[in-house]
Amino acid sequence: MKPKFLLINPWIYDFSAVNLWSRPLGLLRVAEYLGQFDADLSFIDCADLIETKRKYGTGKYPRQIIEKPEILKSVPRSYARYGISFELFEEKLKSFLPCNAVFVTSIMTYWYPGVQKVIELVKKMSPHIPVILGGIYATLYHTHASKHSGADFVYSGHIDKPHCPPAEGNAIPNIAKVIEGLGLRLNKIRNVPSYYSLGLYEDYPFAPLMTSSGCPYKCTYCASFSLYDGFIQRDPADIIHEIKELYEMGVRDFAFYDDALLVNADDHLKIVLEEIIRSGLKAKFHCPNGVHARFIDDGLAYLMKQAGVTTLRLSLETINSERQARTGGKVSTDIFKWAAQNLKKHGFTKEQVGVYLMYGLPGQGLGEVREGVEFIKSLGLRINLTEFSPLPGTSCWEELTERGTMSDDIDPLLTNNSVFTLLFSGYDLAGLEQLKLSVKQHNSVL
Repeated sequence: MKPKFLLINPWIYDFSAVNLWSRPLGLLRVAEYLGQFDADLSFIDCADLIETKRKYGTGKYPRQIIEKPEILKSVPRSYARYGISFELFEEKLKSFLPCNAVFVTSIMTYWYPGVQKVIELVKKMSPHIPVILGGIYATLYHTHASKHSGADFVYSGHIDKPHCPPAEGNAIPNIAKVIEGLGLRLNKIRNVPSYYSLGLYEDYPFAPLMTSSGCPYKCTYCASFSLYDGFIQRDPADIIHEIKELYEMGVRDFAFYDDALLVNADDHLKIVLEEIIRSGLKAKFHCPNGVHARFIDDGLAYLMKQAGVTTLRLSLETINSERQARTGGKVSTDIFKWAAQNLKKHGFTKEQVGVYLMYGLPGQGLGEVREGVEFIKSLGLRINLTEFSPLPGTSCWEELTERGTMSDDIDPLLTNNSVFTLLFSGYDLAGLEQLKLSVKQHNSVL
């Protein structure tokens, strides 16, 4: 008998959540890997349902208020589970179990209560089915996940190449070895298929695109270097093929997931954009991850506009020159102005372009954030205030633990960007709220 595998993307447990082109791309890559073998695949995405639809395939998740974990009781906000109902999940689960193994992903590290609940329900229904946990939480918090998730195996890294040393004895070399360890034999019957050919979703209001993995920069607040082995860009021809196949399926909104989309643009993204224009595809492309402003020259700005880039987020983070250099040196204020001018020249509107400005970085005062806000206002651009959230292995994490601001074994729940600044920044919270109101008013009149 051929093996049966179930893949699950858990609920989001947080104070707020909106689906801005969110898909569990790592789990979909696992599905692609398993799809090359003679096996039955089932899939549950607890965060697939959109209750209130917005433009470009985005929308609000169904939301159920739940009791806050004890460690978050002091936070004066409602805590919720976002996604499908328990009843629908259990109904799906019953239809897919028993199986030979369950693969569960984990995305934001502080969403781990959703991981715990999914695994708890799987084990309640089928106690002896092995559960394999992977993803960002499993990689960055391997020890915590091994102790608290309830999974039988906690996997760090990529499908065929784990790159984090095992923190516990149950870490395994690769997914194939895990499956072999379950006494299952995999019979390869085809080349690795695309996830969208496997029938995992009923419809595709949008599609994620990842043209590269990793990032050549090592910013002090970013853990990309811990999640990927170096910076690798895909062949532009493969990217174009993927876009065209999805377009033929009816997809018209695409979201780039890259950490460094614009790097080496002449030999990479520009080739993709030129072919999109030449082919006459009437699609919209979205960049919810902050892009590097230093690479937005006149030619790239023109191609992005002509190809249908509709949502663009620029990474500024701060206008303090010392902090810019110290945190990674990926942009300066003058370079940022130059990039903004190029975008405006080629018709990007204020609605389409937003600027990520961070607050709560170690040693960053509220006055510095105010200066950044005023700078972006002077450019007439939309402001996206972004709360700092510490990640293990980063320089910012080390700085905070060395200062004694937080402990190295801090509960991931306290690193939630909605919580960390509130509890650890030392900001005047009334002043912070006033600044947020100023930003909201600015954005509303653009």
